[in-house]
Amino acid sequence: MAQILAPPTQWRIRSTKTSPNASPIASNMWSSLLLKQNKKAAPITSAKFRVTAIKSDDSTINRLEGLLNLDVTPYTDKIIAEYIWIGGTGIDVRSKSRTISKPVAHPSELPKWNYDGSSTGQAPGEDSEVILYPQAIFKDPFRGGNHILVICDAYTPAGEPIPTNKRHKAAEIFSNPKVQAEIPWYGIEQEYTLLQTNVKWPLGWPVGGYPGPQGPYYCSAGADKSFGRDISDAHYKACLYAGINISGTNGEVMPGQWEYQVGPSVGIEAGDHIWASRYILERITEQAGVVLTLDPKPIEGDWNGAGAHTNYSTKSMREDGGFEVIKKAILNLSLRHKDHIGAYGEGNERRLTGKHETASINTFSWGVANRGCSIRVGRDTEKNGKGYLEDRRPASNMDPYVVTALLAETTLLWEPTLEAEALAAQKLALKV
Repeated sequence: MAQILAPPTQWRIRSTKTSPNASPIASNMWSSLLLKQNKKAAPITSAKFRVTAIKSDDSTINRLEGLLNLDVTPYTDKIIAEYIWIGGTGIDVRSKSRTISKPVAHPSELPKWNYDGSSTGQAPGEDSEVILYPQAIFKDPFRGGNHILVICDAYTPAGEPIPTNKRHKAAEIFSNPKVQAEIPWYGIEQEYTLLQTNVKWPLGWPVGGYPGPQGPYYCSAGADKSFGRDISDAHYKACLYAGINISGTNGEVMPGQWEYQVGPSVGIEAGDHIWASRYILERITEQAGVVLTLDPKPIEGDWNGAGAHTNYSTKSMREDGGFEVIKKAILNLSLRHKDHIGAYGEGNERRLTGKHETASINTFSWGVANRGCSIRVGRDTEKNGKGYLEDRRPASNMDPYVVTALLAETTLLWEPTLEAEALAAQKLALKV
């Protein structure tokens, strides 16, 4: 992110009535976005690839679309709530729908629910019930009206968080008085890659082949350089509609790869917003007939990986003299480098090689305006003597609850020994 701005005054997302001028993502906007190939189904090349909406004259499909886009608000107070949770891999999103008797404004107004954990890899078959606790509400950009998306975390029937519930521990850290007093802000840069459905090869790439070298694709325009812009733009608007604090988007260095930014967000809200935005992106790519991957290195070789750079600041960092606080935080982060790397996403060793704008996974480093470091500090922060830091280590498939909470814990709650602190400061050339 170019800079961290002040977060919205409304930290907690609440469900509100939809503007009469707003409209959800309708199925006929897509009618399934497909990869257009020639009549002989020749391999897709970057020059011939295009995303297009296919019209259907089939009356059954047209009637189905009419029902999908039906506004039920004039006829009932009931709404549809889509309960969303994280599955057994720790990165997949699952969801199911239920009817709620009337619109709600807060998660506490929603009932708990359950699901079959044995079918998601989160519970044994003989004791498979997992309980969903509603935690955050967003407007539903697919159904519109007063319908909502509900971010949930998962518990056993006895009320214990299941192993894949990382939100629970994060909420504990963010409720610590020391952390609350510092009002931690986060801005997360979520990178992702779009793949062709049947071959699992990046969008716009010739099947089994490669496009031209990296260089012309970053923030580009043109049919031979930018692949998947409609998906990125649809996702951008859907997130704004939902109430997600999305702040921007851009095409990335590797063709077929995109990034969007969420934030600044305060505390636990950062994780809620990233997971909600990921769910919406999964739904949009589902409709478009394109596969989404958060793999941190989807293509081996001389191609950029995918990360989730996390911009972070505290109240003390944002005030006069904050650069000294930032340097102290960097020192603490250096001493817990292995702990952070172990929690920053699966397969990250394939991405953090010291090449392609990354630091080596084995060595902690920091620098001003240096994108080859573990921690980057912006020129404005150095000049103004206050601001924020950017942790460039998290992979694109990281759990935002884990990353944001660990940053707060390491910089605000964890205290190194004086000896370790002195040695680290000398090693990093930090005068703290």
